[in-house]
Amino acid sequence: MPDPARHPRQLGKYRVTEVLGEGAMGIVYKGFDPDIQRTVALKTIRAGLDDDGSPGAPASRFRNEAQAAGRLGHPGIVAVYDFGHDQQVAYIAMEFVEGRSLASYLSAKVRFTDTDIPGIMSQLLDALGHAHDKGVWHRDVKPANIIMTMSGRLKVADFGIARIESQSLTQTQYMVGTPSHMAPEQFLGKPMDRRVDIYGAGVVLYQLLTGRAPFAGTTEALMYKIVNEMPEPPSSVEGGGRPGWFDAVVGRALAKRPEDRFASAEDFKQALIAGVGQRIDDSSWERTVMMAPPRPARPPLSPPTMAPPSTGPAGASGTTAPLTHWDRAQLTQAEQSLARHVGPLAGVLVRRAARECRDLGELYSRLAEQVTDPRARDAFLGQASLVTSGAKASMAGAAPAGGPLSDAVMELAQALLAQQVGPIAKVLVRRAAAGTDSRALFFERLAEAVGDAAARARLLAELGKLP
Repeated sequence: MPDPARHPRQLGKYRVTEVLGEGAMGIVYKGFDPDIQRTVALKTIRAGLDDDGSPGAPASRFRNEAQAAGRLGHPGIVAVYDFGHDQQVAYIAMEFVEGRSLASYLSAKVRFTDTDIPGIMSQLLDALGHAHDKGVWHRDVKPANIIMTMSGRLKVADFGIARIESQSLTQTQYMVGTPSHMAPEQFLGKPMDRRVDIYGAGVVLYQLLTGRAPFAGTTEALMYKIVNEMPEPPSSVEGGGRPGWFDAVVGRALAKRPEDRFASAEDFKQALIAGVGQRIDDSSWERTVMMAPPRPARPPLSPPTMAPPSTGPAGASGTTAPLTHWDRAQLTQAEQSLARHVGPLAGVLVRRAARECRDLGELYSRLAEQVTDPRARDAFLGQASLVTSGAKASMAGAAPAGGPLSDAVMELAQALLAQQVGPIAKVLVRRAAAGTDSRALFFERLAEAVGDAAARARLLAELGKLP
């Protein structure tokens, strides 16, 4: 029985009987539903995390899990029964599943056979196909979220960052997922669809075949490799010894462009059936898991589901060389500006360029090469001129053009912009100022509203003269 000093005896109508796991986000309990007389799992979120309604926040993800999984009904997906609050604790009541995660077996170096693997993947793809048909994309398909039961069945869990069609949990610049299992478009901030799960399932297939993920390294290194490189074919991995036909299936699932991947989970499954050359036995792996080493008493918690947004390039995870000659605020400003055009990959690009550049002008010129749209590139370079001139003015003791944003500057900027776009300037100014106190970034956003290149350049020049 849980310690009553630390754990509740009851949540809603559910009686708490055991602590199943504890992490940074909250605690998972084993509980009992007296009405239906069944055992349930009760997933909770810690007090203090349930009061932030911003996109990507823990509370938003928690509610999203209930909404996403709650609309699904499939034997391969952990069922959600209820969502509620009690004693200032939010909880989800869900199906209690006896089993171990696929991550646990992989960590124990269990080698699944060439017959096991298509069966595991068949069940996974059936579950994902159902979710996709219901308009739900999991977006964090990985071994830690796949439960293997001793009955030979598989269950997909943790829809905390799932994308429900017509809803949006995250913003372009807010990166969610487990980096090693994220598709290129998740790093690039590009539109996503169900094919992010096809990519995630491809990573799982690669792990089953080789015992490791396709790419390894710091978050920064992973970003670069996933976006730019193809992994070593599974049949070539040392100690793998897998049939060569898996290589083509993995290659298509892990294609950089979504349109080059399997169009659906069913297409992915059919490719596996074609490779096997006969009907897939989707429960044959029961014999393998029964022979696996026993689970440790306290298995390690799975890696965080969310990669937090960058808090500044100089202190970001994955930096491999010091950037001592740079001011952190300048690099953060460059990352924020570039992220509007390339998404979360901006942090990686800024850090890489900063190691090779010695001043702001050179840095922004290098970064501008990553902005493919001419109009956006002009705006980015216009902002660069404001930042560099501001830095020079600051060194000379003058008021920096790239300094803080104030109400007075916003009012003057609105008058200048109105000369180009008319009364809508008031709305554009308000939108451009949202979420930033950087004058340079604010000016860049305003310039994007002007379609004519010459007029845009004049506007930037006038904005740069504001006191």
